[in-house]
Amino acid sequence: MALLESIKIPLGTQMPSFSLKDTAGKVFKSSDLYAHNGLLVFFTCNHCPYAQAVWPRVIRLGAYASTIKIGVVAINPNINPDYPEDSAEGMVKKIKEFKIPFPYLVDDTQKVARDFKAQCTPDIYLFNKNKELVYHGRIDDNWKEEAAVTREELKSAMSNLVSGQGIDSKQYPSMGCSIKWCSE
Repeated sequence: MALLESIKIPLGTQMPSFSLKDTAGKVFKSSDLYAHNGLLVFFTCNHCPYAQAVWPRVIRLGAYASTIKIGVVAINPNINPDYPEDSAEGMVKKIKEFKIPFPYLVDDTQKVARDFKAQCTPDIYLFNKNKELVYHGRIDDNWKEEAAVTREELKSAMSNLVSGQGIDSKQYPSMGCSIKWCSE
């Protein structure tokens, strides 16, 4: 497992549009996932220990986002035969296990991950209602031990977005396992 950090993407970057299916084959368009105040996009998977450690926080943050009218979507780019735990079948198990309340979509071509320049799982993007990137960083300051968290950076960014306060431009990268790119 190669540990990577998310790369710096200029704030204000327009969100790439996409159309992906969930594990049941239902198609979701990015434009339909937007809520009044924006969209939170998580690139994640099932097997990575970094992703596993933060899944419960991702679900709570997703619930919080919905209360402040920010849409939420998780996207799995690790549809790679070498990682069967990340298959659509594995996603179905994860959805049931964690009762994931927002769409968890299959990026089987990995095109969407490439369009976003996603590098790792998790890789997190928050877009405002104008589809401009306002946050691209970590969830909080301790991925490993939730009890040791002192700064909930993503939650603060969402709150500030909705309240019209500025979002801190000093953003720390997310880190996790590298996306398991299929050979081309």
